Amino acid sequence: MRKLIMFLILIGVLLVVLDRVAVAGVQREVARQVAAKYDLATPPTVVVHGIPFLTQALAGRYEEISVAMGPMTTPDGAKITRIDAVLHGVNAPLMDLIQNSATATIRADKVTGTVVISRQTLDARAPRGLHVEGNGDDTLQVTGKVTVAGISFPVTAKMKIEIVQGGIRLSPENVNGIQVPNASRQLSFNVPIKNLPLNLKIQSVRNTAAGLAVEGTATDVPLRA
Repeated sequence: MRKLIMFLILIGVLLVVLDRVAVAGVQREVARQVAAKYDLATPPTVVVHGIPFLTQALAGRYEEISVAMGPMTTPDGAKITRIDAVLHGVNAPLMDLIQNSATATIRADKVTGTVVISRQTLDARAPRGLHVEGNGDDTLQVTGKVTVAGISFPVTAKMKIEIVQGGIRLSPENVNGIQVPNASRQLSFNVPIKNLPLNLKIQSVRNTAAGLAVEGTATDVPLRA
């Protein structure tokens, strides 16, 4: 009986070790494919959720995988400081990953994520002479000067954030100081971000200390470059 118990304990330990080795392998492969697809200087941090992992690996489907990526620039020129995403229903057959990881295809049924657009990007898109400010709450404003008909107007304006086709639009909803002629036209500007990583489509936007946090979703997303 004692030998049987020791044998069962040994089998249990081996399964735990195999479970952790397998999850590390899948995390490494997901990180590799994401880094290659988006030409990342630093591989993303990947965490496969769910224990035991082997049951997911044998089925070739992982219910939830978290991916955290660092800085990158979109094709639109928007500088991203961080991306935190969750991949739902990830399909990656275990034998494909083991036998030929170089050609293995990983796809996610659904992706939800938050993309932080840097203040630098907002400043670059703002009208000449204006600087974008925000303190991490709901307040986003521009300060500086605008020139109308050769006259320079100092201005501070609280900005409204709207989702528009192809990106985000910032427009004044409260202008302080000297009233600027045609303030809406003079102070409004768009931030193109139609090509977000992981095929994310914008659902909502909020102001944070690091920039604009864009919440997005996508379906049937391939991770391979």
